[in-house]
Amino acid sequence: MKDHRIFDRYVELYDRWYDEHPRIYQSEVTALEQFVPWHGCGLEVGVGTARFAAPLHIQYGIDPSRRMAQVAYERDILTVIGRGECLPFCDNTFDFVLMATVICFVQDLKQSIMESQRVLKPRGSLIIAFLERESPLGTEYQNDSEMNVFFQHAIFHSLEEVVGYLTEANGPGHEVIQTVFEDYGTVPSGFVIIRGTKKV
Repeated sequence: MKDHRIFDRYVELYDRWYDEHPRIYQSEVTALEQFVPWHGCGLEVGVGTARFAAPLHIQYGIDPSRRMAQVAYERDILTVIGRGECLPFCDNTFDFVLMATVICFVQDLKQSIMESQRVLKPRGSLIIAFLERESPLGTEYQNDSEMNVFFQHAIFHSLEEVVGYLTEANGPGHEVIQTVFEDYGTVPSGFVIIRGTKKV
């Protein structure tokens, strides 16, 4: 994450967004439920305040923001301070790893994906959920980034870029889903989820 101090400073503002946008939040959780296993040992990279880890019953989280990590811990997530580019876990530790709405904030996405692959057990799942750069919602967030303290320094990625990094790390073959929000009718909103399975 480029500057976790923003998240330390505005942790309440960040967490309140989910309460103020319940339909969007629930649609994202519902979409993730299709890909996140309900069994096994899981880790969320960039756990934040555990708004995804808690309802998805993910046991472990990692985040560079101490204040975010403290809130996640209070929501019963075993949380450590750290970055996705250098995970403090042994090889082949987790059955699945989730990166939800965090890849636009990491310094080195390729390295974060490689690290997530490293800590996965063979046949484990890496699930990446993000706002797609070219989508209606992604475009909206980019246009308003100067008005949003969290997205001022965010780097949005295209579906092709993320699939490319996953393919480089683990080979081809990924499942993809996009959510549809009411505001966008039948057009995919841009919240994209990709799941890849570690081969070896």
